Order: sequence, then C-alpha cells, then structure tokens
Amino acid sequence: MNSERKRVSVEEKELDDQKVEDTNPIDAQSEEAAMENMDSEENLEQETGSESAGETENKKEKRKPFLGKEKKEKTNKLQEKVDELEDKVKRQMAEFDNFRKRSEKEKSAMFETGAKSVIEKILPVVDNFERGLAGLSEEDLKQPFAEGMNMVYKQLIAELEKIEVKPIEAVGCEFNPELHNAVMQVESEEYESGIIAQELQKGYTYRESVVRHSMVAVTV
Repeated sequence: MNSERKRVSVEEKELDDQKVEDTNPIDAQSEEAAMENMDSEENLEQETGSESAGETENKKEKRKPFLGKEKKEKTNKLQEKVDELEDKVKRQMAEFDNFRKRSEKEKSAMFETGAKSVIEKILPVVDNFERGLAGLSEEDLKQPFAEGMNMVYKQLIAELEKIEVKPIEAVGCEFNPELHNAVMQVESEEYESGIIAQELQKGYTYRESVVRHSMVAVTV
C-alpha cells in the first residue's frame, strides 16, 4: 500500500510539473506579445508625435513668410503715405514761397506806382521854380526873396535826389526814344543830325524808370 501511494504521488507530481511546464511557455509568449504591443504603441505614438511636430514646424515655417510679407506690405504702404505727405508739404512750402515772392513783387510795384504818381505831381512845382528863377536878372537873384526861392528850390531837388529822382540828360546827347520825346526838328551848326539841340521840358527818372520824358528838339 505504501508503495502504491508513493507511486501515485510521484505520478501526480509529474503531472503537475508537466502542467506547469505547459503553462509557462504560453504565459511567457503572452507577456512577450504584450511587451511587443506596448513597444509598437510607443513607437507609433513617437512617430505620430514626430509627424505632428514636423507638421507644426512646417506650418510655422509656412506662416512665417506670410507674416513677413504682410508686415512688409504694411511698411511699404506706410512709407508711401509718408512720401505722399512729404511731397504735399514740399509743394505747399513751394507755393507759399512763390506767394511770398509774388506778394513782395506786387507790393514793390504798387510802391513804385504810388511813388511815381507823387513825383509826377511834384515835378510841375519844380518846373515853376526853374521858370521863376530863370526869369530873374543877376541883380534880382541877389534880393532876399530870390535867394529864399533859390534855397527852397535847391532843398526840393536835394530831397528828390535822395529818393533817386534824377533829371534826364538831353542837350548834346543822342536822341533816345526811351528817354526823350522829340516835339520838333531844328537845324544846327553845332550838333550833328540826330543830336538833341534844345530841351523844352526837363525829364526825370525814378530808380532808372522814366517818370517823365524830356521834351526836346532834335537836329535835322
């Protein structure tokens, strides 16, 4: 009996060992497969992550030129606006400068016109002084009244000279239609043809502009 029990125990033990051996390879294979699946999933996640990262980088790279182009366009538009405003300011400054010069020229012309008008009204007074003094004899010129008239006349001429009013030279000069007004022709042994022999009324200039032409007689 004891020997049979031992044999049975040995056989049961052998069966248990065989079951353990049969079970262990399957479990090992399952574990290996599970590990492989985990590794595959990790690799897949890494690859997916790498692809996503690559796509993100590509998008950033694609976006950067677009943003740079947009910024450049804005800068160009701003520069064009600045150039336009600068050109507008320069034009306005040029127009103002031209207006200032034109105003000064018009002001000067108006002053010249006003001055000529006043001088024209004074010249007949000068003519009367000259006629009155020319009609006096040497003895009369020594009288206090004549001396006073002569002093006033000289003072008037001096003031006219200060404002650049000057008499036009006539007798002995060649006739110039811009300065002289020929009212008659005369024969003269002293002067050649075309030379002024006599001055009938004195002419004057104001700042090189004729206020009154000289009335003259020209030799034939």
